[in-house]
Order: sequence, then structure tokens, then C-alpha cells
Amino acid sequence: MGFPNDDVVLIQLPKDPSEPTIVTVNCPDKPGLGCDLCGTLLEFGLSITRADFSTDGRWCYMVFWLVPSVSNSCEIDWESLKNRLVSMCPSCLVPFFSFNYQQGDGNGSTTHSLIYLLKLCCLDRKGLLHDVTRILSELQFTIQRVKVMTTPDGRVMYLVFITDGMELLHTKERRDDTREHLISVLKNYCISCELQLAGPEYENLKALPSLPPAVAEELFTYELAGKEASSKELKSDMMTLKKATVTVDNLLSPAHTLLQIQCVDQKGLFYDILRTSKDFDFQIAYGRFSSSVKSYRSLDLFIRQANGNKIVDPKHLNALCSRLQEEMLQPFRVIVVNRGPDTELLVANPVESSGKGRPRVFYDVTLALKMLGICIFLAEIGRHSTCDRQWEVYRFLLDDSHEFPLTSCRARNQLVDKVRRTLMGW
Repeated sequence: MGFPNDDVVLIQLPKDPSEPTIVTVNCPDKPGLGCDLCGTLLEFGLSITRADFSTDGRWCYMVFWLVPSVSNSCEIDWESLKNRLVSMCPSCLVPFFSFNYQQGDGNGSTTHSLIYLLKLCCLDRKGLLHDVTRILSELQFTIQRVKVMTTPDGRVMYLVFITDGMELLHTKERRDDTREHLISVLKNYCISCELQLAGPEYENLKALPSLPPAVAEELFTYELAGKEASSKELKSDMMTLKKATVTVDNLLSPAHTLLQIQCVDQKGLFYDILRTSKDFDFQIAYGRFSSSVKSYRSLDLFIRQANGNKIVDPKHLNALCSRLQEEMLQPFRVIVVNRGPDTELLVANPVESSGKGRPRVFYDVTLALKMLGICIFLAEIGRHSTCDRQWEVYRFLLDDSHEFPLTSCRARNQLVDKVRRTLMGW
């Protein structure tokens, strides 16, 4: 029968705006629940400053201390956030969303919201793509795929495939409100705006055009102590990323393996760690995500395998620790390359084993480009598979300018640095 929704998710707003909001989730457990909840918090533009997590495999109790992300300019709709979190909890899963469908992801079927296509034609200007992205975020839409094309006469055509966090796009009222809001905000720049259920064109945009082998190698090859290419040079304070450590202790607890993690603070860190636990199919019986001290985070995780046993296989432990370090050192891959005579920015991040992409990447990258005053000629989102992982890849063909000459090595390094910092919340 479950229990009242008010008992599942509690949101305690602070009396002082400088203090964090406390969100408590208390519900039956399910595999990957912590990762799903953290992904939603990230999608709403929130950063986790501290977290406590415990589960016995049947029941889960989590507490999050939250503040708005540095890059977030949207007002938080706490009631909508609560409804989204409640809908993810096993006791509160609602079976009456008849407008959902089953979509396979290669790892079994999972239920996803229907995908809609927003066709938007606008007069071009600097920062327009981010402004459209921000509006969609405010309306609680998640961007699944994008195709942006600039025409010679100064117009931009947006094909944006979205899902609705409120699950209301099947209603005429929600579609009309969305169109009216976009037109009212974009004003004279908006030429036309259409919103409809996506057709087979969505499947055609899933796979990106093939990346050149040299570009793919630079983008996806991970080396723990690897050298940085000239297009990926890091400033001195970014080099602190190299100090991430993962320590394993199998002696302290008779029933659990203890992971002690220390690394530089960055947006989405707890999500990345829980995503790794979901991908590796291990359970976190107890976890503490401590407050940042001198820009560093410490995490203690008591973990076990899905069968309830400790993780003692050295190969399994090494693979797990290596993946965790990779997620802390390189949660994003950012490079700038030549695409014929043009300059292309490529950003990649791993996709969850369930098929979900990372929230708000497109939002943060377009924000960084807007802040630098760089115009986007073409943009697209797609998937790329390597031998062991699937990636979401964001491709931006950029316009050169006298203010920001992309032929300059210094300007390219500045671009990569700015994008990385925005993605990491620095």
C-alpha cells in the first residue's frame, strides 16, 4: 500500500538564504536509487554540499544538504522537485502514466517519458542557444538531442528533442504554454515555434557522424598520469585534480568493504560516484559525503556486492578504484579540434548503464560559450560507443571573431579552461 508522499520526501527550506536546503528521502530501496535522485538534483541546478546515506538493501534513508549551482540562474521550484523525487521512490511509483512508453537501451527495457520535438526558427544573436536552453530548463524540460543549424541569411533553426519532467506535454495546455513562453521571452528574435511528438527523425540523430580516429583517441583515451595535449592544457589550480585518492579497507568491517575517497570538490561529484556504483552493481550500505574543506571532499563508503558479500576479488577492486579515479579526474572530456577550415569544440561524458545521459551538460557548455562571447554556427548531441562504454558527445562548430580568434592557441586553451570550469562548478 505504501505510505503518504509527505513522509517519503521532506524538504526543509532554510531561514537564512545563505544556509543550505535539507532534503530527506526515506523509502524502500532499489538498485541505483541514489544515483537517480542525485541526477535529478543535478538537473534542477542544485549542488550537494553534504550527504548521509544508509540502506540495508530493503530500506533507504538519505539526507542531502543542497545549494544552487554556481552556473544556475533558474529559480528552484521546490514543489516540482519534491514531486519528481517522490515519483522515483519504489513505494510511490505511479503506474497510471499511460503516455509513457518502453524503450530498450541495450541493458534491458526502462520506462522513459515520451519524446517531443521543438522546432524553433530565430534570428541569430550571441548567446541565443544558451537562452533557449535556459528557458527549457526553467520549464523543466530535459534536452535529449539537439540539431542547430545557421543559415546564410542570419537565421537559426533549432531541432530540440525534449522530455517533460512534469509529464504534461501530452496536454494541449502544456504545449500551448510552452510555445507562448518561448515566444514571449525571445520576442522579436523568434520567427516560428512548433512543438509536436517526435517521429523517426529522433532515431536518426542518435548516432553522431563518425569522429576521425585521431580525434576519438584524444577524446576518449584515459591515462591516469597521462600528458595533456596542447589543446587541453590546464592552469595550475586545475592540476589539483591530479590529487584524487581511493583507499580500500577490507579489515575494518566484517561485512563491508570500506572505500575512503578524497578529491577536489566539483559539481556532480556525488552523482558520479553513485553512477559508478550503479554501473558496477554494488550497494552502498552507508555513506558520508562530508562538507568541503579547502576545496577538497572526503567520502567514506561502506559497500558490498549485490549478493551481500564483501568485495575481495583484487581484479574487481582494481577495476572499481580505477573507474572511480577516472570519474574524479576526468568527469568530462573537453577538446578543441579543426574541422576543415572551421573550429570544433567537443565535450564528452559517460552514459549511465541504464542509458541516461548526464544532466545539464548542454546548459553549462552553452553558458560558457555565451560568457566568452563565442557564436555557435552548428551544434548537435549524439552517442558514441567505445569498446567498454557509451558516451554522450556534444559537438559545437564555432564562429571565429576578432574578439576571440580561435586560430590562437592561447584562445583555444582559454576556451577549454572556461568550459571545464563551468561544468565543474568552479
